[in-house]
Amino acid sequence: MTAVATGTTLAVCRSVTVVHGRGDTTVTALHEVDLSIAANEHVGLWGRSGSGKTTLLHVLAGLTTPTYGEVTLSGRRAVVFQAANLLPSFTAFENVAFARHVSGAGGDRGPAELLELVGLAAKLDALPAELSGGEAQRVAIARALAQAPDLLLCDEPTGQLDSDTGSRVLDLVGALHERAGFALVIATHDPDVATRADRVLTLDDGRLVTDQALPSA
Repeated sequence: MTAVATGTTLAVCRSVTVVHGRGDTTVTALHEVDLSIAANEHVGLWGRSGSGKTTLLHVLAGLTTPTYGEVTLSGRRAVVFQAANLLPSFTAFENVAFARHVSGAGGDRGPAELLELVGLAAKLDALPAELSGGEAQRVAIARALAQAPDLLLCDEPTGQLDSDTGSRVLDLVGALHERAGFALVIATHDPDVATRADRVLTLDDGRLVTDQALPSA
């Protein structure tokens, strides 16, 4: 897994606006957002429910096209969602192998090594129904890493986990970010999760209201 060079810009949003619906049902999910994400950054994307976090994450992932404004993306991107969303009839190994095949990434780590990296070497043949919530989320992380991302985008990755399991998952993602060098953006409504990052973006009603670098620990 070789990340792009430090300082390379992976994503730029210029006056990005996303509007859902029409007429009386129109909702502006994002309003004229300007930001950039550089290689190797660890960014917390914080805001209340409905603030536009998921929409912005999907824009950065290339899953949502802005109604107005401009987005420039480079490098490989992978997403970890709130729910693991594993293929139920595939084993942990097969879920990771399938993502690696579909992405065409062909990174330097195979599925077994990636599952070992997230602490699941003993669960290669386990089906999703046989995994705990934390284990399933770790498979989802391995599946994302199988795509050899330069930018890993996590949408409330601990939202369905208890606090202890969630903390361990966050520790894992942070350690992998440091080790592999990919940029990391974690969307969360929890300020304690957001402030694990080096930089926090705060959204309120679809507007980017603060962009703050945090002091090193």
